[in-house]
Amino acid sequence: MGTAKAPRSLRSIAARQSLNGNFDAAAGKTVSAVASLIAVASVSSGAQAQQSNLPPVTVDAPKERPRPAASKPSPEQVRARTALRRAAQRQQAAQTAQVPSANAVAPDADPYANPAAPYMANRVQASGKFPEPILNTPKSITVLTKDVLEDKNATTLKQAILSTAGVTLGTGEGGNAFGDRFFIRGFDARNDVFIDGVRDSGVSVRENFFTEQVEILRGPASSFAGRGTAGGAINIVTKQATTAGSFYNMDTTFGSDQTKRVVRDVNQVINPTWAVRAGGLFQDADVAGRSYVKDNRDGAFVATTWKPVDAVKITAGYIHTELTGLPDFGVPYYRPSTASTAGGPFPDFGSNRNNWYGFVNRDFYRIGQDIGSLNAEVQVTPDLLIANRFRDSHSTQNYIGTLPESPVIANPLSASTLTANPQSRYQATDVIANQTEATYKFNDGVGFKHTALAGFEYDHETSSIDSYTGLASEALPGGFTGSSLSGVSVFNPQYTNLPFGIPGGLTGKPTNIRIDTKSVYALDTANYNDLLILNGGVRYDDYNIKVNGFGTVNGVSGVFGQQQQDYGMPNFNLGVTLKPLPNGSVYAAYATSSNPVGAEFDGTSVQYGGLAPVLNGNVPQIFGPEKNKAIELGTKWELFDRHLLLTAALFQTEKENARESRNITSAATATAACPYTATTGNVSCISAGAAYRIRGIDLGVGGKITPQWSVFGGLVLMQSEVTQSLIPPANTTLYKSNVGLPLANIAHQSFSLLSKYQLNDTWELGGQAVYRSKIYGGTFLAANQGTSIPSYWRFDMFAEAKINKNWQVKLFVNNIFDTRYYDALYQSAAPFVLEAPGRAAYLVISARY
Repeated sequence: MGTAKAPRSLRSIAARQSLNGNFDAAAGKTVSAVASLIAVASVSSGAQAQQSNLPPVTVDAPKERPRPAASKPSPEQVRARTALRRAAQRQQAAQTAQVPSANAVAPDADPYANPAAPYMANRVQASGKFPEPILNTPKSITVLTKDVLEDKNATTLKQAILSTAGVTLGTGEGGNAFGDRFFIRGFDARNDVFIDGVRDSGVSVRENFFTEQVEILRGPASSFAGRGTAGGAINIVTKQATTAGSFYNMDTTFGSDQTKRVVRDVNQVINPTWAVRAGGLFQDADVAGRSYVKDNRDGAFVATTWKPVDAVKITAGYIHTELTGLPDFGVPYYRPSTASTAGGPFPDFGSNRNNWYGFVNRDFYRIGQDIGSLNAEVQVTPDLLIANRFRDSHSTQNYIGTLPESPVIANPLSASTLTANPQSRYQATDVIANQTEATYKFNDGVGFKHTALAGFEYDHETSSIDSYTGLASEALPGGFTGSSLSGVSVFNPQYTNLPFGIPGGLTGKPTNIRIDTKSVYALDTANYNDLLILNGGVRYDDYNIKVNGFGTVNGVSGVFGQQQQDYGMPNFNLGVTLKPLPNGSVYAAYATSSNPVGAEFDGTSVQYGGLAPVLNGNVPQIFGPEKNKAIELGTKWELFDRHLLLTAALFQTEKENARESRNITSAATATAACPYTATTGNVSCISAGAAYRIRGIDLGVGGKITPQWSVFGGLVLMQSEVTQSLIPPANTTLYKSNVGLPLANIAHQSFSLLSKYQLNDTWELGGQAVYRSKIYGGTFLAANQGTSIPSYWRFDMFAEAKINKNWQVKLFVNNIFDTRYYDALYQSAAPFVLEAPGRAAYLVISARY
């Protein structure tokens, strides 16, 4: 009872220290913590402590024993340890993907967009040809990022392009009714569409379910992209497999136009070096504001990325799409009998905008694409990259449709009739392309850092174009025997459900086109301390086109000799960029391009840019390439913490040796290139030697103004003019010169703005405004023949609710005011117009895991 005790806190400390021990290395003495605590307790116990004669207690600290020498692990132990280490790495990667940090970028994010401002793209896909950020690139570039495409609810390339300033839609001239035909800065770009940097010559209708983003490179780009590209080029960036993490996405859409659409997108990381991505599409839909028209789609894609070592990257992919339904050739065009009365599409004069003038028992379309790619990159040294891209694709256009042509104007107007004229095509296009490029980075010793690229490209393109026979109705009551049916009511088409038999099959007399192009090019970008950036490039294309087919010459029908043309087309570009501040640039650029005959690849006659298999009047119409040159002055600035990109540019593009349409009325007005082969009437002829010019201003914006407010849009104002024409001026309107006239198929003023605001962590509200000015028609690109479609404004809106991290719901209302407007005017002697969809609402339910 009289034993002195230390306080509990000291007892606990003493216990811990007695287990651990203390070793004073400097003094080399053993110190007993337990004895020290006992001594302290004994001294401080006061009068209650009993005297003790016990000797001092010494407790030795534990001494480290020597460890036995480790034995060498066996090969089985090494393999086991390696397997355990790799399993731990995979588990850690999976856990990191499942639980990302607050600042992590989602593995399915657009890799080219600003993560903090997804409406703003930092770079384009072709990093070798455009090594600098968009801010430092001396060229107008508009990028529709993944988020922009989603908020536009753009499910096709056409929908995305038509809501972008400076780009308009043309109709399928030359029989190609459904191919995407775009005009960039007033120049035909239907064959200037690329997929991952490789030309897509299929002239197809392109779905967006496999698309990451869309890049519109404005201005001549032959040194970058090859033939054509007078007004610019469009590059579709496809979804690629990523090892950044696995994800499983699905979007389900229900629309007021009977749309039912499901899109799957799955990325699976197999191991840290290999990932596979796959997706699928199903759509069953009508078109708002158009009776009978169907828009059904199916598709799938698969992509894989493999990096066996850090210096090697191999990617491969396959895309399949198929679009089916009833084709829509639009509505007839009203041409009044008196010049004092303005004409226009018939719905603007009282006919029902829903009227469809086809035949449900005969008309159809089936458009498909199969695209396979294999790409490899080898980082030979830190400064040298060798890349090869291989593409094999097959595209088909297969349709029978009905053109509402040649209206007969009656009094009253509601009694007017038209002719239902069949249009058919079966076109199969195959492309094999290969690009090999070497990119080398070096310093020149005077302060410039160079990124030089040299490449070789080979393209082999073939196409077979045929049409259907047996397009007349069956010999039943209400049927007709000829291929065309006249007397169809404009206001109440009465023959929609006529019975038809199975079409008689293809004619078996196709037009066959083959284009072989061998190209070499070299580009260099030199950066001096981010203050001065020089850019230049040259390209040479060896272009060969061969065409053969069937026709009639001097009353004799059959297959005729092959027509062939060869061109060597050198082109170049130069650019200089000054950076007064790190977030801004001012630039000047000059570039050239060439448009050879047949570059559009879907025309079968010179009237539509093709090489005719049958000569006109036994006189070959062989034209050299059209030559284009352009200059651009611009500036770009990144504002608001570098989350908003503003661009502005002045541009001018001139075309020389342009082709134009002429009417030869007699031998006196004929020339060697345009002979008069008839005895009476007019003979249509295409001649080369004209010229025209397009100039304008191009403004763009993309990114975030505040952390909650995102914007994307542009304004393009253009002026076009024919500057040279071979049609001689005369006192009669028939020979009125084209000089001074504006060009057809161009909206000279266009505007678009997409805006979104994040109200809180759950809700976002947004909308889009699109404006297009009047578009003129014409029998050829360089002439306005007095027909036009009116200007329009269109407004869309959307609201998005993020239910949780995995689910979100978005409601779109397109064309909220149900505006009646038109996308394009078919340029012919009997024009018709393509009517745009009416108001439609869509509910999109998205799952993200």
